[in-house]
Amino acid sequence: MPVLATLLLAAASATPVPTAPAQAAASLCAPSRPSQLRSDLAPVNALERYTDLSPELRTALSERIARLRVDDVVTLGSSGVIGQYRYEDQIRHALTGGQLCDRLDLSAWKPDMRVRALVYCEGDACVAITADGHVMARLMRHKPDALDALAQALRVRPGGPQQELLLPPPAAGTPANGWARQRLLVQTRAGLSDKDLAKIVSTHGAKARRIGRTQLAVVDLPANASETAIAMLLARHPQLKSAELDMRIAPAVVPNDPYLGSEWHLNRLGAQQAWDGAQGAGIRIAILDTGVDGTHPDLAGRLVAGWNFYDGNADTSDVNGHGTAVAGAAAASTNNGTGVAGMAGQAQLMPVRIADPNAYAYWSTVAQGLTWAADQGAKVANISYSGVAGSATVQSAASYMRSKGGLVVVAAGNNGIDEGIAPTTTMIPVSATDDTDTLTSWSSYGSFVAVSAPGLNIWTTTRGGGYGAWWGTSLASPVVAGTVALLMSARPALPNTTIESLLYGTAVDLGTAGRDPRYGYGRVNAAAAMQAVLSAAAPDAQAPTVTLNAPLAGALVSGLVAIDVSAADNIGVVRVDLSVNGTKVASDTAAPYGFSWDSTTVGNGGVTLTATAVDAAGNAATSRSVTLSVSNPVAAIVDTQAPQVSITSPANGARVNGNTITVSSAASDNAGASGIRQTMTIDGQQVASGSGASLSYTWNIKKASSGVHTIQVVARDAAGNTTTATSQVTK
Repeated sequence: MPVLATLLLAAASATPVPTAPAQAAASLCAPSRPSQLRSDLAPVNALERYTDLSPELRTALSERIARLRVDDVVTLGSSGVIGQYRYEDQIRHALTGGQLCDRLDLSAWKPDMRVRALVYCEGDACVAITADGHVMARLMRHKPDALDALAQALRVRPGGPQQELLLPPPAAGTPANGWARQRLLVQTRAGLSDKDLAKIVSTHGAKARRIGRTQLAVVDLPANASETAIAMLLARHPQLKSAELDMRIAPAVVPNDPYLGSEWHLNRLGAQQAWDGAQGAGIRIAILDTGVDGTHPDLAGRLVAGWNFYDGNADTSDVNGHGTAVAGAAAASTNNGTGVAGMAGQAQLMPVRIADPNAYAYWSTVAQGLTWAADQGAKVANISYSGVAGSATVQSAASYMRSKGGLVVVAAGNNGIDEGIAPTTTMIPVSATDDTDTLTSWSSYGSFVAVSAPGLNIWTTTRGGGYGAWWGTSLASPVVAGTVALLMSARPALPNTTIESLLYGTAVDLGTAGRDPRYGYGRVNAAAAMQAVLSAAAPDAQAPTVTLNAPLAGALVSGLVAIDVSAADNIGVVRVDLSVNGTKVASDTAAPYGFSWDSTTVGNGGVTLTATAVDAAGNAATSRSVTLSVSNPVAAIVDTQAPQVSITSPANGARVNGNTITVSSAASDNAGASGIRQTMTIDGQQVASGSGASLSYTWNIKKASSGVHTIQVVARDAAGNTTTATSQVTK
């Protein structure tokens, strides 16, 4: 278990220790490096050392810690306390090394010496617990002032379908700052139920809602919750694969004024030669953007039904113009005697609106649009937005589309820098080149870039029925998306991974030999790629390899079980299925492949797990089986069935006389006779009792008065269920 999670659980369950007497506080603690920050007290016990705080305040803080109600995540270092809120410069009353310091001085630390801490607050009084659990310290949160009030007023625009940061309209090279307030994105292990997900997030007062039929979910947080703090905690939960802020993103395009020009990029890519092989017929391209102008003469015949994830309705008209420009670059009609030609002029365009009128979108709307488009049959998706390749949530949604035979193309961005994003196989990030096959000065780059394509002065459609020359990686991306649609339409039976591989293998190698951070595998060559697709060999026949890594064979498991699987393929794995005792229980489409299996769904004892990996060509391979031992608490069976009892002698209504008679009863129970207790009374007076199936009593009737007498026997079983038998006799 991660150190932080261990710390937090310990905080909630630590055994109390006697409170140490107040001691003379040292005036200053000045450790020279982070490793000198040490404390052995559990957080709930350390709070007892703060005797200047009222008992009520200490109790409230203890409850916040026990329930993981984190208010902020801060960095402690020589520059002070840096977090979401503002704090006083002093770090006071630090418990470190068995010492209660009046002040913790970190001014001697080097700039790269920093520690993370979780902050819990009641009003302005806060305690900070370092992420490794070594130190607790006191912080004082600043009271809001006029500057804070202004920032809060500008922070959220009331009304509308989402809470939006009020920022100016985007431009090339201007990243979208901030994230959605009171909202996170998580990716669960495959198989985790909605009920169990709800339990996980409810710890933080949050609620989760699934994105389509995927492992992704939007988590809605309560007011005043810290998005950064809760994201950090959820990211460490064993049943979740990732948790991240719902970042706000800007489009990667800027329009120039319309002017007469030519579509130089089509010649550079060899589009006309590629069109001899196919023109995109039968392929749906999802345009995740600001909508598309469905009345434009070059687009009207290409559109199919889409969806608006910003407003939650079917209105996909373009509210900005960005989406119409992107759609035209991908698939404006060809051979219609009007305007421009897109790369795939016979493909269908599926408008998926993800953005506001200023063209800003969120990772959450991107993921929702992507999974929806995949379910609606889109085989290509274009996302002309900066930063999406760095989102674990969007990558998972892209993997979902790949598992359905599709490919996702995204813009690298217009920041003119190395974005520092790790390479991904889930999507095709595109940088932008000019008419000399040189990376433009404003195109983002980095090891995540897969290919490059023309992005300068791309003649395309504009909202309102016009045409214009635009530039940006927002245009380079749909040029590649249109190319992918061409290739797919030429050989529909070829796996998507083969199409992708041939796109990369035929690109014009620019810059450093081989794949490089500026051009990826090179500038796309549609003509060469089409020839490669048309002459490609039969589909891949090589099956993947797959291994169940955890838990190990023979492990004793209970409750929710985290299961890890590794899989590889010569082309690419698109799905891994988990089976329990031969029955498939979950599928995962995104590496690393991880599952959450509820072991309470089977009885205690041995179970067999297997994992099956499937590639894009449909080849499948199954792992060696792993046998586990399930041991869950068995719920006690509650016995609600009462015993049976009868008075066997004398018979009801009998006349008795003489000196003595024998009164007998017999009882039985579903749980067995040994648990039965019988009690006999005559005329309300107890005369006998005993355990077992039978009871008898010798009644001296000589002493009984003449008349009617009532005999009663009560039988009680071990669970407390009772039955009464009654008879009457006359003397």
